[in-house]
Amino acid sequence: MSRLRDALAGRRFFVTGATGFLGTALVERLLRAVPDSEVVLLIRPGRRATPGQRATREILRNDCFDRLRGELGASFDDEMARRVAAVAGDVGTDGLGLDDAALDALSRCDVVIHAAATVSFDAPLDAAVEVNLLGPSRVAAAFVAARALAEADGRAGPRHFLPVSTAYVASTHQGEAREELLDANPFIVDVDWRSEVTAARRQRGDTEAESRRPERLARFSKAARDELGAAGLHLLAERSERLREDWVKAQLVEVGQARAQSLGWPDAYPYTKALGERALVAEYGDTVPLTIIRPSIIESALAEPRPGWIRGFRMAEPIIISYARGLLREFPGVPEGVTDVIPVDLVVAAIVAVAGEALLTPADEYVGPSVYQVASGVRNPFRYGRLVELVSAWFLEHPLYDTDGQPIVVPEWSFPGRGRVQRQLARSSRAMGMAERLVGSLPIRGKQAQWMAALEEQHLLADRALGYVELYGAYTETDALYRVDRLLALWERMDADDRAVLCLDPAAIDWAVYVREIHLPSVVEHARVKTTPGKSTKTGRAERTRKAVLSPDRHLAAFDLENTLIASNVVDSYAWLASRHLAPGERVAFVADLVAEAPALLALDRRDRGDFLRSFYRRYEGAPADRLRDDAFELFHHLLLAKSFPAGMARVREHRALGHRTLLITGALDLVVEPLRPLFDDIVCARLGEADGRLTGRLEQLPPIGEARAIVLAEYAGAEGLHLEESMAYADSASDLPMLEAVGFPVAVNPEAKLAAIARRRGWLVETWHKAEGGANPLLPLGPVDHRGALDRGRTSPAALAGRARRLARGVTR
Repeated sequence: MSRLRDALAGRRFFVTGATGFLGTALVERLLRAVPDSEVVLLIRPGRRATPGQRATREILRNDCFDRLRGELGASFDDEMARRVAAVAGDVGTDGLGLDDAALDALSRCDVVIHAAATVSFDAPLDAAVEVNLLGPSRVAAAFVAARALAEADGRAGPRHFLPVSTAYVASTHQGEAREELLDANPFIVDVDWRSEVTAARRQRGDTEAESRRPERLARFSKAARDELGAAGLHLLAERSERLREDWVKAQLVEVGQARAQSLGWPDAYPYTKALGERALVAEYGDTVPLTIIRPSIIESALAEPRPGWIRGFRMAEPIIISYARGLLREFPGVPEGVTDVIPVDLVVAAIVAVAGEALLTPADEYVGPSVYQVASGVRNPFRYGRLVELVSAWFLEHPLYDTDGQPIVVPEWSFPGRGRVQRQLARSSRAMGMAERLVGSLPIRGKQAQWMAALEEQHLLADRALGYVELYGAYTETDALYRVDRLLALWERMDADDRAVLCLDPAAIDWAVYVREIHLPSVVEHARVKTTPGKSTKTGRAERTRKAVLSPDRHLAAFDLENTLIASNVVDSYAWLASRHLAPGERVAFVADLVAEAPALLALDRRDRGDFLRSFYRRYEGAPADRLRDDAFELFHHLLLAKSFPAGMARVREHRALGHRTLLITGALDLVVEPLRPLFDDIVCARLGEADGRLTGRLEQLPPIGEARAIVLAEYAGAEGLHLEESMAYADSASDLPMLEAVGFPVAVNPEAKLAAIARRRGWLVETWHKAEGGANPLLPLGPVDHRGALDRGRTSPAALAGRARRLARGVTR
């Protein structure tokens, strides 16, 4: 006999939050354990997916359903189509955003289960208020509207409402928290929830306004430029706006935590959940039959649908993996304190059992809102010290391995205070931030620039560890105990058949077995960390990406020139051409002037590449065009070829051999890159005006820079019938970020520090190419001596030539 499941058989359930961890497990259990049950899922439409598509992709295809899929076999899809429906809606919107059809679907349900929540402990205050505080009341209002619709149709409509809250609404203070409404808890500060909603919404407006003050916008713009360099106005604007949005979010998170802690809660999650309970009971406690479910910290499944099933990382997993990788050497906590975690399948079983109990209770016996807590701390306490022992021992037996295949020895925790750990991590974060800024300011590239990327990653890990301590430290130091008397009374009333299917007794957990044999293996599997010794025999990411780049399926390969294919730049080319016909003695003044200008030229180049090229190329004014074209081939032979990267040139040829179009996009002059033309299908470069056989010093064709490179690339691909998502771009600088982002396969070559960090974050292919060994490596790129005249063929005296060269070096018009 299955008293509860018989009461639920054939019933319809309306479920919110089904795409989340708890919601997915709940839907699976209802469909598998409750005969002929049906579920209606409230799902927010995606940008490119309907609620039904999201239900299929994010819920039914999740491995949580593997057991049910195996039981149903070939009939699984048909059975799910018959028993599962999805309607569009959003608990963060008044009225849930339900249309008439969705409201009608709700009116035909028997039980409403509200599992949607902003579960992040560091959610912005206003977001947590809209979902966690107001969400339950919005669902209750829809419950009332659906019941009225059903009654007008002569139907019963929804009968019971089960909102899922958290045990931590009772705070983390020392002592026992009973299964009772918050109004009966003397330790909870009484605040007006309406005022909190108004204040949170006003805080959003005030913070948005503050973020738009000119001085703040200037800081965001500067930070974007510091991060991306001369990446172009569009990307810099995008990054600046993202930094503004991140700042607003951080401020709202900080305000939420401060407000929660001022009222006795550790963070905004239990604070908004607590006020959500109060608002729900105050507004609908007399009109909507409801039972509040309060789980503690929900973790991986004990047995259902399979041991260790988990969706996404919960609270403990990031901390455990960081510890196992040797990144988190200390974490605050009280060894004697209780770590109140509960497997997800016990929470699901409790929800289903409470729903069955509610349907078995006659309407005239309903006595008002009630609470069930699903927690382990009283019934089966799990001490924090014991948890650390089990985790430490397991990773000593099953260590993770570093990139060199060596085992990582986990540190021994000393259970320090939260304040000490926070101070240590904060100091480490500040030191890494300073080092990051220092390295980022150095003109390094290639493998040396990887220091920047590695340093940035370590900084990120330090900040993440600090975040874990700030967010979760209060939960490892809590002395609160959450009683489960009503839950155990329900367990006692359940018959043997229901108990076999709906285990909700925390005493069923053997913590040593759960941690060592169920939870930790599952956590490690989902973390995708290295668990075997020795060097990995699997193909690395770089090799897999390189193979994809060199696939015949690709379309177009676009290359930058400077520091991508050759270790040279426009200043080198100018110095070689300008000094080509100077006498050795006259070169001294030329070199001195050019070296003196180097810092200013570098600063202008970093600030605005277009301004730099326009300014620098004016130095060619009056130069004989034919002589320069002749000299350009000598330049290629004596300088550019010697400074070229053979691997880069080979890569261009490899793309051509594969049938890919090859395109060179460079700021160099056309006459300089002319010898490279046979290597490429097309070249986009700079071209100076010409009058009476002499260069004007004014650009007739400004080479594309920043966003313009991405536009040129898109136009070229469109004209040639090529697809950018199947194309490659090779570049060395963050200023080329728009071009790199425009293609499906970006490649950072000998990247400068900023680009190296970006490439590492985004998982791009990074190539390190070198000049050929044995070639000449002059200190300065000066052309071989030719006494026939500098840039100006035989029309001036040697003294005039020297002055001319100096003026050209300064950009002075003759």
